[in-house]
Amino acid sequence: MYRIPDIVIAVDGYSSTGKSSFAKLVAKEFSLLYLDSGALYRGVTLYAQENGIIDGDNNIDEPALKKALESLDLHFLSTQQGSVMCIGDRVVEKEIRTMAVSSSVSPIAAVPAVRNFVDEKLREAGAKKRVIMDGRDIGTAVFPDAELKIFMTASDEVRAQRRYDELVAKGDNPDINEVLKNLKERDYIDSHREMSPLTQAKDAFVLDNTNMTLKEEVTWMEGLIRGKFGILE
Repeated sequence: MYRIPDIVIAVDGYSSTGKSSFAKLVAKEFSLLYLDSGALYRGVTLYAQENGIIDGDNNIDEPALKKALESLDLHFLSTQQGSVMCIGDRVVEKEIRTMAVSSSVSPIAAVPAVRNFVDEKLREAGAKKRVIMDGRDIGTAVFPDAELKIFMTASDEVRAQRRYDELVAKGDNPDINEVLKNLKERDYIDSHREMSPLTQAKDAFVLDNTNMTLKEEVTWMEGLIRGKFGILE
């Protein structure tokens, strides 16, 4: 495989469009560092739930949340299987992927202090370049000068089915209608929050993967990289 330039690739888009799977595979194919911004937001959400900072109706104690962020040790741990999210010495990769966390992550992510907390960690990690990050505002707020930006989308029904299958594979027993409802609610919150709303960067390339396999997505990405950076071999 040819070597691509030292760049930052920003992957944004709606939930359950497969951003993480796509970004991880691209990272592997092109020897890049993969960073999952969503995992950071989910980690903050899990911490807030476990410490009574957010309740079942998604009411947030923002002063308590801001205070917690001052000392919250949230970080990625590199393993042979890839990076995993940790709170202190505790690996929470499984816990942050539950429906309970999914139902509260958008309200938590809308809090300015949380976005600043996550953005700072991402910028620190991305300063050395050769990284690919996925999220909802990477190309518009975190790295507006990223050399390559992708915006991913897919139909609501396909996204809901993907999320449903993912939860079933983890041993959960979700309701497909609740999954679809949750996706639409997250889309609305993410797109209408006051700070760094989900929106397509003007210079982003759109990837609609409604009817695409991961292999086809990576082939699409390879063609895009070759064309954009003039790689002929």
